[in-house]
Amino acid sequence: MNTLRMMMVHVDGTHQAAARLMLARDLARVHHATLAAAFAVAPRFQPLPVPWVEGLPAAPLLDEIDPKHRDHARSAFDRVFRGSTVAVRFEDLSDEPPVKGLTQRARLADLLVLGQPDPSDTAGTDVPRRFIASVLIGSGTPALVLPFTGTAVAEPQCVLVGWKSSREAARALMSALPVLSRARAVHVALAAGSVDARPLEAYLHAHGVRNLQLHSDVPDDHAGRSLLSLAGELDADWLVMGCFGHSQTREWVLGGASRTVLDTATLPVWMAH
Repeated sequence: MNTLRMMMVHVDGTHQAAARLMLARDLARVHHATLAAAFAVAPRFQPLPVPWVEGLPAAPLLDEIDPKHRDHARSAFDRVFRGSTVAVRFEDLSDEPPVKGLTQRARLADLLVLGQPDPSDTAGTDVPRRFIASVLIGSGTPALVLPFTGTAVAEPQCVLVGWKSSREAARALMSALPVLSRARAVHVALAAGSVDARPLEAYLHAHGVRNLQLHSDVPDDHAGRSLLSLAGELDADWLVMGCFGHSQTREWVLGGASRTVLDTATLPVWMAH
């Protein structure tokens, strides 16, 4: 059963907005889905021009959303969907906090398409830090996170799944079934100490997943790096994994697989919390 009927893609003023829109368009076409493109950014902050007081930092002044970024996002949307047969709409969430606005709408979507931040693109500074993690956790909706480099395909032929017996991994696996069942090869990386994999194999076979190969004992203490390394060896098109099995704060401060993958992945990653 195809459960990918309603999709949402985040757009902003960055150079990667167009690539994100194109991938979302192609993905919606493949799965016969309706698509919403949501422009969600935060206003800029400017120094408040008041006399400096010793011991106190300059107070910030909330500025307007950069109109160039809105125009860029709208222009990219119009260009990408000109002549397209995909059912799509543009939503401007400028009047709402970006995390709250996108999170609330994402709860009624089957999939989000998000973009990994590009540190060299200053247009992305109006997207809050930890935006992806906050929306993933707040909405409960799975997301396909696109890297800021390289190209992405809408119909992955080789997919790597990171598996451990956790709620997050199960959620990611189940939500990705419409994609996994279409892939030519699905590889499953089993965390060290995983339980018997035979029920997992039976589950995937029951859902039409074929050409399945298991990789055992992926070290849990460096799981993020291990998964990305294996994805590179396999020349995988996508990676599927659960995210933030620990608290978001713990992973961001101490590190963890989710943070490692979000920061350094060079292939699309399907994540779910």
